[in-house]
Amino acid sequence: MKRFPVDYGLTARMFLTMFLLAALYLFFGVVLWKAGMSFSGLVLVVGIMLLAQYYLSDRLVLMSTGAKEVSREEAPELHSIVERLAAMAGIPKPRVAIVPTMIPNAFATGRSPSHAVVAVTTGLLHRLETPEIEAVLAHEISHIKHRDVAVMTIASFFATVASFIVQHFYFWGFGYGDHDREERGGAFLVYLVSLLVWIISFFLIRALSRYREFAADRGAAILTGAPSLLSSALIKISTAIQRIPTQDLRQAETLNAFFIIPALSGDAIAELFSTHPSLERRLAYLRELERQMRS
Repeated sequence: MKRFPVDYGLTARMFLTMFLLAALYLFFGVVLWKAGMSFSGLVLVVGIMLLAQYYLSDRLVLMSTGAKEVSREEAPELHSIVERLAAMAGIPKPRVAIVPTMIPNAFATGRSPSHAVVAVTTGLLHRLETPEIEAVLAHEISHIKHRDVAVMTIASFFATVASFIVQHFYFWGFGYGDHDREERGGAFLVYLVSLLVWIISFFLIRALSRYREFAADRGAAILTGAPSLLSSALIKISTAIQRIPTQDLRQAETLNAFFIIPALSGDAIAELFSTHPSLERRLAYLRELERQMRS
């Protein structure tokens, strides 16, 4: 099993982001408590929804993408690569799936290393050389090792509560009825704070997601011993995506958070709003990793 050296700068940024999220959610909880309003039903609904997403994430993502699990007999080389990388990372071998689309990409999902699946598209298999496919799979294996599905699910819990309050404010009875002026004022304060928490957490969660991508890139570089292979794969995937018809890209945009490179249509989304770092920053990070590994 390969040891994953710590990138202290990256770890510090992730810790700071999670600390800010925790502080924001604590503030949110205090406001709800001080407002004296019962949100137990809402928290229960969101909790059930996120638990279902957490425990069924692999099935839901495979179903939504049309991915088909393949046996070793159907894809022997793919299984061999995944098995070898999983052993190097010290995790159980994930299930393997193929998505029937020419958009070159890959993703990993599942609530834990023992309940994970790695999927690649037919477009990825057709466009990349075997060592590049291995680098992409190493990136996805790193996501599984780091338990990124669990981390992002936990990080988004109170953000989801806040978004529900904002979107369904009147559904919960805080704008109509026989509430007195004080109750309506408290409800409006909760609405404003929920909106603020929703907006701030949106950016913090995306920042955390970008840091997890850097960590997965680092894991791939360590597993393969060749950061340049992942760089080559990212460039090929990005170039190919730019040539995919816009309509096809839009069909894949709902899964951008899972993909190794977002399937973006039109102009690139500003990195501040994205779940992934820009290609330029990832390539620069990989070049620095290669320099460190050579020295």
